[in-house]
Amino acid sequence: MVWKRSYTILSIAALLMSAAFFGLNSSNAQQMPPSPAKQTVSPTPTPTATPTPEIVEEDDEVIKIDTEVVNVLFTAQDKSRRLLTNLKQTDVRLLEDGQPQEIVAFAQQIDLPLSLAILIDTSISQTRTLPEEKSSAKSFIQSVVRPAKDEVAVISFTGEATLEQGLTNNVARLNRAVDKVVFVPPSGYIGGGVVAGGTPPISGDNQMTQGSTAIWDAIWITSEEVLKASPEKTRRVIILLTDGANTSGSKKFDDAVQAAQRNEAVIYVIGVGDEFYGGVDEGVLRRLSDKTGGRAFFPRDETELRKAFAQIQIELRSQYLIAYESSNQKRDGSYRKIQIQLVNPELNKQKVSLTHRQGYFAQNEPIQKPAKK
Repeated sequence: MVWKRSYTILSIAALLMSAAFFGLNSSNAQQMPPSPAKQTVSPTPTPTATPTPEIVEEDDEVIKIDTEVVNVLFTAQDKSRRLLTNLKQTDVRLLEDGQPQEIVAFAQQIDLPLSLAILIDTSISQTRTLPEEKSSAKSFIQSVVRPAKDEVAVISFTGEATLEQGLTNNVARLNRAVDKVVFVPPSGYIGGGVVAGGTPPISGDNQMTQGSTAIWDAIWITSEEVLKASPEKTRRVIILLTDGANTSGSKKFDDAVQAAQRNEAVIYVIGVGDEFYGGVDEGVLRRLSDKTGGRAFFPRDETELRKAFAQIQIELRSQYLIAYESSNQKRDGSYRKIQIQLVNPELNKQKVSLTHRQGYFAQNEPIQKPAKK
């Protein structure tokens, strides 16, 4: 999350003008007539005319110096995957592109509002695991959503993404949205991953996308069109349920990662797949979560699936926030690499690991609007 801090330099012309008028008013006060409440019946003397003061042009230009403040959320875990909740600012240091940065704020974030999107793969390879995924997702929504603070969206995807429910804190609507997530077989599908041959239907392109999987497209759309509209001071999270087999779409892996990073969305992956279709691509899903500051889980049954959702909930309430003013104030839209390192020797001995997003994109120079004539 990037916030702006503005410092305002006021022109001294206004102060000089005020001082000038104050002097004029003080001298004029001796020449003006007394107030009506204190006047007597005697004739009022004609006041002495005073020259009109020279008009001073006030320079009201405000010069703003914007400093980019970068906010980074992270979690700390020991070698047994237990979350640590007692870290101090002096335990860590932060680097941007290898350069140490001055930390301006450090706090444990347990109450930040959530803007969360649940992405559910409904391609052919998920037909047998989909019921368990839906059941666990509904339990997660029921336990994590705080109506006054959090909001959740539900998106299903095959070769194209479908917004089942936009961001809302209405749990009933979210449950109905999850219930609507179903596998729609492509034309000619006879089961077991087999599509019968024959003349393709008129809507052949749409039918083909139903049987494929466009994971990177779904992440890109969710980041740019769903989470981007959420409030700035919120924690943006994507929970992705898929086997990691991207078979279609126009976006690449890096496109999806960069879209999430631009919109500061952390991706938690729950790798669920059917061994009949090749299982789960753990490598690509780990890379996806690592680059955005999330984690990847690979449950083997429904019990472990529910535990994965429960662990995500705990982590979302057990994060730290570091804020720093980047020493590189260029507004060039460039990618900046972030590293948070432990400097406490005891924590290093305990093999504590830190999880955070690996970078962010700087702001671009604002487009100057032509001056009004």
